Parts: sequence; C-alpha cells; structure tokens
Amino acid sequence: MEIPGNVQTVLKALEAAGREAWCVGGCVRDALLGRTPEDWDITTSARPEETLAIFDGRSVPTGLKHGTVTVRTEGGAVEVTTYRVDGKYRDHRRPDSVRFTASLEEDLARRDFTVNAMALNLRGELRDPFGGQEDLRRRMLRCVGEPDRRFQEDALRILRGVRFAAVLGFDESWETRESMDRSCELLREVAAERIQVELVKLLCGNWAGDALDRHPRVIGSFWPEILPMVGFDQQNVHHCYDVWTHSTAALRATLPVAELRCAALLHDVGKPLVFTLDAQGVGHFYGHAAVSREMAERMLRRLKFPAAFRERVVRLVAWHDRDIPRTDKGVRRALRTLGEEELRLLLALKRADNLAQAPACRGRQAEIRKGEAILDRLVEEDACFSLRQLVIRGGDLLALGLSGPELGRALQELLGRVVDGELPNEREALLEYIRKNRTANGG
Repeated sequence: MEIPGNVQTVLKALEAAGREAWCVGGCVRDALLGRTPEDWDITTSARPEETLAIFDGRSVPTGLKHGTVTVRTEGGAVEVTTYRVDGKYRDHRRPDSVRFTASLEEDLARRDFTVNAMALNLRGELRDPFGGQEDLRRRMLRCVGEPDRRFQEDALRILRGVRFAAVLGFDESWETRESMDRSCELLREVAAERIQVELVKLLCGNWAGDALDRHPRVIGSFWPEILPMVGFDQQNVHHCYDVWTHSTAALRATLPVAELRCAALLHDVGKPLVFTLDAQGVGHFYGHAAVSREMAERMLRRLKFPAAFRERVVRLVAWHDRDIPRTDKGVRRALRTLGEEELRLLLALKRADNLAQAPACRGRQAEIRKGEAILDRLVEEDACFSLRQLVIRGGDLLALGLSGPELGRALQELLGRVVDGELPNEREALLEYIRKNRTANGG
C-alpha cells in the first residue's frame, strides 16, 4: 500500500526530529482492504508542543487537551495525535482527561475495534497487537478488549459498529454484537447531530440491509418508532415479510442515495398503528402513508436533519403508495409537484417497495417502467411542468394589466392547463387565453 506523499512528508519530519510516527486507524484498515482512505491520521511519540514546533507555521492546535495538532500540507490537512491513554469517560462520549505515553501499544489499546487498532510506518512495518489483520481477513468486527467497557466509554462506537458492518460488509463477533444491543440505550446520551452523521453513512452502505436486520434495537434506541415494525406480521398475501424486514428489503433494492434509503426504511413505519384485520383474517393498513409521513417528519426532526433532506424524505414517504397514472397527463402532474429528480426517486422507491413484497405480487414492475419511459420522453421533449419553462413571464401579464396575487394565480392556471394538455406552451396561445378569460370575467 502507498502512503500519500503529503502524509509521508509529515511522517518523515517527525522521524527526523527523533520521534516515532505511524499512520493509524481507519486509513490503515482501508488501505489493507484495498479501499481508498478518506483521510490519513498519524499517531506519534512527540508531545503536542513538540509537534507544533516541528511544523511551526504550518500547524494548528485543534485539540491540545487530547494531544491533537492539525498540520497543513499542500495535499490537505493531516491530524497528528500524541500516543495517549484515556482517563474516565463520564459522558459516554469523550474522556475527561488523557495521559500521554511513550508506548504505541498503549495508544492502540484504547481504540474501538481491532481493525481500527493497527499502525503502519514509512517502511511498511505493521503493528497489530490485537489481531486486526486476521479480523480483516475473516471480515469480523471485534472490540479491542472488553466490549461493554468500550461502549460505556463512547456510546457512539455502537452505531459506528453498525455503520462499519453496513459499509464494509463485516459481521460482528458474538461478544461484540451482544454488547452492542445490550448497551445501545447509551446512544440516547449522544448528540443528535453525531447520530445523524453516522446514520446517513450507515444507510448508504452496500450491506446496510444486513446490518439493520441484525440491529433494530440499536436503531430503536434513538428511533423507538421502528421497534413495533420488528416481527409485525402483515397477514396479507401481498407480503411475505414482517414490516421491518419488508422495509430493509426495500432499502436493499435501492441505490445508495441517502434520502431514498431513508424513505425506504421509513415508508411503512406507521403500519403497526393503523393495522386492522377483516372478517376473512386479512390484514389492512388504511391510511398508513399519511401516518408514516407524520412519524417520519418527527423522527427526522429529532435527529436534526437539514430541512431539504427532511422535506424530500417526507414527500417520498407520503407519495410511496399514491397511484400516478401512466399517462402523459398523470406524469406531467407528478412532475409539476415533485420535479424530475424527486419523481425519479419516487419511482425508484415504488420499484423497491414492490420488489420487497411477496414474489407473486411483484407484477407492478412493468407499470413502473412504463411510467419511467413516459418521464424519459417528456424530459427529452422538454415538456413544460414548471413556471420557469412557461414561454411567458410575469412581465407579459403585467403588460395586460394583471398585478399582485392575480398575476400569480394566472401564471399557475396557465401552467396547470399546459401540464394537462389543454393549452400549448406557446406565447400567443397563452396570452390569448388570458385576454379572453379577463374579458369573460369583466376584466
């Protein structure tokens, strides 16, 4: 594996000053897996003040209390942290204090999982005191030391573990998995923003469905609304899975787009609340999309998702079982409300939802493809479905004497008639319609 040039420069400078320096953590793990690391972190025997002096003018004391200095390089910022032993964790997130040490092994012993507790130096020497390389080979996630202690120290490690499983395709050792579920209530003490960041990465992992199937209790610690979904028998011929498994199966059938994956997971979250059983013993979920929409809104707000993300997910949930006629008018109307990007996501969600149903009930795929074909053609034809595509503007209507709310209503009416195919998107035709309409109304 090749360490980037700017990282090598930092390692060489530290070694030239007589200090040990190693790449550590996720970058080593990813490099060993043949993945491109997102960033490269360095651990060193140099004290923080020594690191600042070695890189005088190019370093920033970003976390001196915990031994971290950020070094600016042409290839980007590199974090350099002194070997340390953590003190007590009273908030289940960060140590109250740290003790600097001269031992790399002591530093590696404080880390979360064995696959993240390896270090690599300039000469390719690998330090792996806890068997991380073997766990990589086995695709196994195992805590360094006692799992309960690791998770008591930093509760976010629990969700990070599920995220690593989702992104890397790893399973957890029995002890680690049991401890993750046993300790997951500690996640309630973690900031919502930190959970949100981890959750988005988790949802976009190639193995997210498998990881979620194993750990609904972890997700339920901050989203308790999902727990009634687990094992909930739908008692309907359209479904071969319980509500949770159906939702994770739908997630598996989508591309790794965060809003789409989130909508797939939450699209049926309201089903247990609206379940009814008819006289024939068949289960029904009348109104579940509206209830799911309201629940998803609350759940996303709780984790402080950005408004644009939240609004898109909520619309997808609300529309997931709404029929869109496979006609030009039907698709144009959906385009007017959702726009092209969101309508494509909705059709992808509908496809995934259907694929996660019982095999005998997956016949809607052809209808979804038909809707997509109409959408593709309308986009290629530059069909009008938004105000910006209308060939006239507000100024044209001002010239006819319209103003204020009346002008806005007129533009919306014109758009509606063009979308429905009642008027062509042609300047003279639209203006003539307004003239006649005003005359007929005594304008």
